[in-house]
Amino acid sequence: MKQFLQTRLVRPILHLLTQGITPEKIALSLSFGIMLGVFPVLGTTTLLCLIAALAFRLNLAAVQLVNFLVYPLWFALLVPFVRVGERLFGAPPLAMTGSQMLALAHANLLHSVSVLWLTALRAAAAWMLIGPPGIIVLYLMLLPLIRRMARVRLLSSAHSAENSDAS
Repeated sequence: MKQFLQTRLVRPILHLLTQGITPEKIALSLSFGIMLGVFPVLGTTTLLCLIAALAFRLNLAAVQLVNFLVYPLWFALLVPFVRVGERLFGAPPLAMTGSQMLALAHANLLHSVSVLWLTALRAAAAWMLIGPPGIIVLYLMLLPLIRRMARVRLLSSAHSAENSDAS
């Protein structure tokens, strides 16, 4: 797992830092990628991430990479968003699991839309309560970490340069 995180998350972030992208933009890109990546309407997260990246001038590759990496989290949060949406609107609980909803969508997309569209709208409303504050909280949590990574990267680059100059 540590190797996976190093290869799929830490190295790409460090690569972005070497391209001159600010820690603030990277933190914002990651925050949007995470929170939009768990938006509970199947098939919308890629488009939402694209729109956010263009609107806020974020690194599209970073936003989409994180969107892709949080797919297991999307699946884990699907039913909780559905349940919160049901409570918000006083709707009776849907008698389907997340796996059953996905199976229905994969079997017959048009039929699943006709069956689940109100459920999806309620889940999206639940996300609207959690998503925007979540982006802000994640940004505030990630920014110091990414700034620290940038400082370490800068110091190690400076140290390497000194060693090569001394040779």
